[in-house]
Amino acid sequence: GSASANKPALSINVQDGSFADVGGLDPTLNWSGSAAAGDVDIDYGIEASAKPTTDIASLPRSIWGKASTSVSGWGLSAKAQFAGTDFTAADVDVDASNDDLDLDVHLEASAGDGFAVKTISATKGLDADGARVTVKPTYNVETEESDVVINYSKDGTDVEVSATQGAQSVTISRQIDDTNRVAPTLASSGDISVEWERNLGGGNSITTTLKPDDSVNLEWKDEAWTANINMPLDGTEITGTNVSIKREVNF
Repeated sequence: GSASANKPALSINVQDGSFADVGGLDPTLNWSGSAAAGDVDIDYGIEASAKPTTDIASLPRSIWGKASTSVSGWGLSAKAQFAGTDFTAADVDVDASNDDLDLDVHLEASAGDGFAVKTISATKGLDADGARVTVKPTYNVETEESDVVINYSKDGTDVEVSATQGAQSVTISRQIDDTNRVAPTLASSGDISVEWERNLGGGNSITTTLKPDDSVNLEWKDEAWTANINMPLDGTEITGTNVSIKREVNF
C-alpha cells in the first residue's frame, strides 16, 4: 500500500463583523491524508479549532474516514464522521455510482448502538437532443416523507423543479453571457427570490440573492477570501447587517 498527506489548511472566520478583541475570530484547521490497501482507497481527516487552550481534547470538531473501491462497474464508498472525540456514534454516508447506467445512489445513516438509515436518494441522468435531464427522488426514513428534484439543462439554461407533498418550487437559471447568470425562483407558497451571479474571473465571483420583504444576501469570493453579507428587509427598509468573513491559508 501507499500513503500520502495533504498540507493543513487554516481558515479564519469573523462572524457579525463586530468584536472587541480576537475572541471574535474562529480559526479552524483542516488536515487530510490518504492511503491505499489493495483495491481499497482510504481517506481520512480532522477539523479542529485553532484557538489557544489548555484543554487539548476540546480542539477536534470532527474526525472522519472514508473507504472507496470499485466492484463490477460500480464505484462504492463509505464515510464515517465523528463529532469531536466522541467515537460512540457516527454519521455515515454510503455512495454507489455507475457511469454506464448514469446512476448514483446515496444513503445517510447513523451508527452507534445500532445502524439506522436516515435518508436514501437516487440520481438518474439522461441525455437527449443535446439536453441533460436528471431525476433525484429522496425518501426520509425518519419522517416517512419524500421529495423529488428534476433538473433540465440545455444551451446555458437550467430549469430545476423541486416538489414535496406540501410545497413545490421552480428555478430557472440562465447564463446571460460569460460573466453574468440570473436565476429567479418561484415557490408554491408565493415566495419569490432572484439570484444574480457575476463572474469576476480567476474563480472569483459576486452572488446577490434578493428575497423581497425578507432579505438581501451577498457572497463575495476573492481568491482565498469569502465574505457573506446578510441584510434583513422590512419592505424596502434594511433593518440590519450581518457579516461573515472567511480566509483560507494553505501551508
